Formats: sequence, structure tokens, C-alpha cells
Amino acid sequence: MFGKIKGYKINKNQIIIEFENKNGIVTVIDDGICNFKEEKTSDFAVDINKFVFDYVKPEVVFTDNIVVSYGSYSYHIKDDFKVDIYLNGKLISSDVDSLEKEKVEINKGLLEAEGHETHDEDEFKFSITKSLSKNAYIYGLGDKTGFLNKRHYEYDMWNTDNPAPHVDSFRTLYKTIPFYINFDKDVTYGYFFDNTYKSVFNLGHAHQDRVNVGFTDGYFNYYFIGGSSVKEVVSNYTYITGRMDIPQRWTLGYQQSRWSYYSADEVRSLVKNFKDNDIPIECIHLDIDYMNGYRVFTTSDESFPNFKEFINELKEQGVKVVCIIDPGVKLDKGYFVYDEAIENNYVATLDGKTYVNTVWPGESVFPSFINPKVQQWWGDLDAKLLDLGVSGIWNDMNEPASFNGPLPMNVEFSDGKNIHTHDEIHNVYGHYMAKATYEGMRRHQNRRPFVITRACYAGSQKYSTVWTGDNHSIWSNLEMAIPQILNLGMSGIAFSGCDVGGFNADCTPELLVRWAFLGAVTPLFRNHSACGCRRQEPWTYDEETMNSYRKAVKLRYEIIPYMYDLFYECSETGIPVQRPLFMEFRDDKNTYELNDELMLGGQILVSPVVKQGQRKKMIYLPENETWYDYYTKEEVKSGYSVCDAPMDKLLMFVREGSIIPKYENLNNLDHIDTLILDIYPGVGKYCHYQDDGLSYDFEEGKYNLYEITHENNIVKIDLMYEGFKKYDKIILRYKDKEIEYKEFGKIITIE
Repeated sequence: MFGKIKGYKINKNQIIIEFENKNGIVTVIDDGICNFKEEKTSDFAVDINKFVFDYVKPEVVFTDNIVVSYGSYSYHIKDDFKVDIYLNGKLISSDVDSLEKEKVEINKGLLEAEGHETHDEDEFKFSITKSLSKNAYIYGLGDKTGFLNKRHYEYDMWNTDNPAPHVDSFRTLYKTIPFYINFDKDVTYGYFFDNTYKSVFNLGHAHQDRVNVGFTDGYFNYYFIGGSSVKEVVSNYTYITGRMDIPQRWTLGYQQSRWSYYSADEVRSLVKNFKDNDIPIECIHLDIDYMNGYRVFTTSDESFPNFKEFINELKEQGVKVVCIIDPGVKLDKGYFVYDEAIENNYVATLDGKTYVNTVWPGESVFPSFINPKVQQWWGDLDAKLLDLGVSGIWNDMNEPASFNGPLPMNVEFSDGKNIHTHDEIHNVYGHYMAKATYEGMRRHQNRRPFVITRACYAGSQKYSTVWTGDNHSIWSNLEMAIPQILNLGMSGIAFSGCDVGGFNADCTPELLVRWAFLGAVTPLFRNHSACGCRRQEPWTYDEETMNSYRKAVKLRYEIIPYMYDLFYECSETGIPVQRPLFMEFRDDKNTYELNDELMLGGQILVSPVVKQGQRKKMIYLPENETWYDYYTKEEVKSGYSVCDAPMDKLLMFVREGSIIPKYENLNNLDHIDTLILDIYPGVGKYCHYQDDGLSYDFEEGKYNLYEITHENNIVKIDLMYEGFKKYDKIILRYKDKEIEYKEFGKIITIE
């Protein structure tokens, strides 16, 4: 592809290498972050120009190979742009030759005749093959199905709306995040491939000692991302692809959705039931039926009359509204969105004509979100919903999904200067839609945008939260939700969730309760279900189920200040809110493939029940640690043990020395005046963040930072930074004692 090395030149931190056939560029971004690309390429997740620095000065030596060194890492560039990577002089990764996959003889016609799906082998324009050590585990790749460790599997990077039950054999889902982490006890690093065309990741599947990534088209453009730990690799990855804002605090509360709530009166009744049954709620999601004939950016005068007054009525009860918006614009002359799109040439074309396919409104056209002018226009349309009082935008169907067959690969999208075909734009279509929505909301309000997207690409965390799509009310989908969300977090997307109870099929009472308790510790906590399926509002079940569901929701509100602190940390570092245990316990091999437990931050271990009928559960608490039961504060034995797992409880354990900030008896997050700090035996330090939970005023210094230190029941709180109204009360709790903390900087004893 590249040929032999002929020479090189240096431009700041870039080394431009002349090969026989084309030039390559090595950009050393930081110690352990390096980009390898061909000279003429497209960048989607990373603007490489932002990382061309004067102050990063790699050392370059050219003998048989070109050796580029900076910090702890050196990159040995060989002919054909093959790269060996060394850490402190030790080889940790190398390009190796791809090997042919073992061919499996099948009678495709017979298989398909009986109803089996078959998989066509993709023809690759080029591939990159990396070494894979015997003891390595592989994580990342977004919300792909299956277990936590992705080694020995093969996945497609092609955003896909598949309504069938999501099972381990799915090669693709709604998101394309071509980033994987190679982890073992001795060395950790990641590879990110910024190529939007369809690709196939063979992760030790065909050959156990190598990872092969094949691309159907596009450019040679990838990043090596080193680090001393998985945390550092994720932090370095989000340094280049971007980090999320701190979310509005209310978005961490409970959210209720269904396809669909068909009228304003139905929503009023819904809110009343939540209030009457003492179940906290922050917002209602309106699916496609709030619109006029499924026309985006309209509302139905018949089903939702006086929409703005209706929204304000709910706000007075402390309930916000999130509205769905799909990309398909109804082909309807006289409909203002369609007319503006056609007049300004904002839509996709095929053979020089407007491309039309079918989605919810019928025949529809598709905006070219890659065009900055289209992004501006679409964001301004989103602002019309903000003017009506809507608090968030939910982007769906943006793979893009279509009913009259998939969009042909040669459908054209203009960016205003150049034409891009669908095979290049498909995987970033949802990404640019989310970008347009986020930036429009940011322009038109001081509130932090709340955008939800189904389809996305690497870097979408800058713009949106995500959910895992149209799951099913089956136990395997509950079980799989844990590794899905953990791998999303390690792929840079910390604000994620799944449809609690499952979207398709009928949820049983037991499954709903177990899912609600997982939702209580998942960043996005939303119950969502489909029309034609059993309703999943908790009062539609028996009293025992509703009581357990209420406990799950109230548990969530109790730990929201802790989660908000984790989101503050994530906005600064990229480290996710939910973490696999090995992110905190690197040396404990028992955690490397633990699929049914998670860490909430670094202090709380959660072991959800994900099996039907289970009333006792085998749990694992990492050894060489002291653990405490979250509810009783009693010490719990580390290692493997069997715990009672009643229906109305989530198994939660806290590390020695932890400090957990909590709210108590809250049914709404708009007004908070008291903070409770649960303090556990041992020695610890904790940083708590406080702002208005709504705006960008924190960028102007309007926030507080508290540092809490303790040794058992001896506690001190320092106000490290003050720029916002402090709590009226801070209550300290240690074992069965509590005391109000009144004077910052003073050491007190809880007794």
C-alpha cells in the first residue's frame, strides 16, 4: 500500500514520511498518544490540527527504519507503514501479517431456504493487523452485544437498526465506536481507527494471536493510545475525541417513556399516578405521536392542544418534557421544514435528484447533517421546541433507519463543498445530527443541552447521552446491559443507559423490579416500552412490585449527589461513572471477566441480580480490601460468598474509608438544601462538587468544591473553592451516629 521508506521531514510534532507510493504522517500528540495516517485523509472524531504543537518535540532517528521517540514510548516505522511500538524499550505492540481466515464450506442456498441468516464476507480495500499477546483481554467497541471481554469475537462497524431480540451473535448494533483496549496485567493500550466506512474487527477470532481490522474503503488513519492503566487509556482517548459536559442534575433523575403517550390528558394522568404513588419522577418522554402526522418540529393540535401551556403546567409540578425528533422529513409541499430543506438543497440526493425513502411520516427526505449550514438550520429548528418549554431532545431512527430498504451506498450527502456517499457518511449520520442538536440548544439557552441519540460514532460523548436501543423484555438483555454500559463507558460514552424493563415484548413483574434496581445505578435511568407490549408503569403491576420499584427509584435519588460528583470527574478526565471492577482492581484477575458486577465510581460495588428466580446470589468482593454493606454499614467478608438477594434490595457494598454524599427524602431535584455525608471506617479523602445543576455559570466560577478528610469518626471539611450558595445543612453520619457540620476547616468527632 505504501511501499518502501524513501525519507522524511519534520513539521513541529509531525513527521511526514515519504514512501514509494504515498506519504504518511506520524503525529506525536503526547506521551503515549500517536496518530498514524496517510497524508490526504478525512478526520471525523478528531480534528488533528488541534494537536499540532510546537512544544511536543519528538526525537527522530533514521537508519533502516524511522524511530520516533517521545516520553516513555518509541515508534519504529518500517516499510509499508508497519509500526512496532516500545514502552521503556520493551516491544508491546507490532504490525503483523494478516492471515487468511479459515474458509467454512456452507450451502448458502439451503441455509437461507430454511430461514437461516448468512453472512457475506466483506471485500476490504485494506486492513491493519496488530499483535495480540496470549494473556490480553479486549474491551471497548461501544454497545456491542455479548460479554465484557471481546476477545475471540468478530464485529462489524455499521450502525444498524435491528428489531430482533439482541443476542450474543449480533455482529453490529446502533453505534460505531472503532476503539478497543488491549489489557493485561503488565501492559495496557488502545487503538482507535478514525475511518467511517464499514469495517470488521476480528479480535483473535480467526487467529488467536492477532487483531485484524479490515476496511471496505476510506483512509489509513488510526491512533495508538497508551497509558499505565485502563483509566489512563480512556482518559487519553477522550482527550483527543472529546469529553462530555457536566449534565443538568435533573437528567440523573427518573425518566418515564413509552411509544406512545397519545394525548396531553394521558400524560397528566401519568404524572398524577407518579405523585399519588409517591414515586419520584423528573421527566416524561414524548414519542412520535405528539407530532402532527409525524412531521418533525410540529405538535398535534388535536392530541396536544396548547402545547406550551401544557409543558408549563407539568413544569409547575416539577416534571419536564423530552421530545423525540427523527431525521426523516415528510415529503409534503407546504410543510415548512420540507420546503426549507428543498429550497436550500439541504437533503441527500441520488442521481442528481432528491433521495426519498419511507419512515414514520411516509415518504421522507434526509437532511445532510455533515453540512455546517444544515447543522445550523436544524439546531435552530430544535430551538423552536425549547421556546415551547421542552427540556431535552431525543434523536431516534438516525442510523439512518428506513422502511423501504436501506439507503443505497451511492446516495450523496453534500458538506457544502464536497460530496460524500452514504457508505462514508452512514456511521456518522447520527453523530452529526446529535452535534447539530447540541449546538443549536447551546446557542439558544444557557442550560446544558440534554440530547439523547440512538446512533452515534466515536466522540459523540461531546454532544449526547445514548441508550442501547430497542432491547427486549427478556432476562438475557438485562444480563447483557451491564457489559454493554461498561464497554460504552470505556469507549468514552459515560452517560448511557438501557430501556428499563425492555422495549419490546412483555415485561414480567420480577424482571421489571430487577431491571429497575440496575437502572437505579445506571447513568441514564429511563423506563421505555413499545406499543403493543404490556405497559411498564409500576402501578400497572401488583402492590408488591410497585413497592419494590419505588424503593429502586428512591435509592437512585439518594445517591444522585455521588453520581453528580462522578460526572464532574468524568467531564475533567473522561473516566466513566460506571466502571468494570478491573478499572479499580487491576491486579485482581477475578475481575477481568466479571460480567454481573460493576463499580459506581471508585467507592461503591454493585452486584445486580440478572437471573430469573434468583433469591440468593454468589458475589465477589475484591480481596485485600475491607467492605461494608451499603444499608446496614456492617463489615462484609471479601472474596466469594453467597448473599441473600430479596426482590426489594440491590446488593451494594462500600470500600473502607469511603465518603458517600447523599440526598434524603427527595422527590424532585429542583431544590436541594441539605447534604448528607455517609462516612465509613478507615482513612479517606473525598472531593464534592456543587453548582446550580443547570447552567454554564460554573464556567464563570459559580461553583463550590468541598474536600472532606477523615480518619474513622474524626472529620474535617475544607471549602476549597467558593463561588456558589452553600448548603443550608451538612449532616455527617458515622455508623449509627450523626452530627451537623457547621464550621469549615474545623476538625470534629462524630459521637
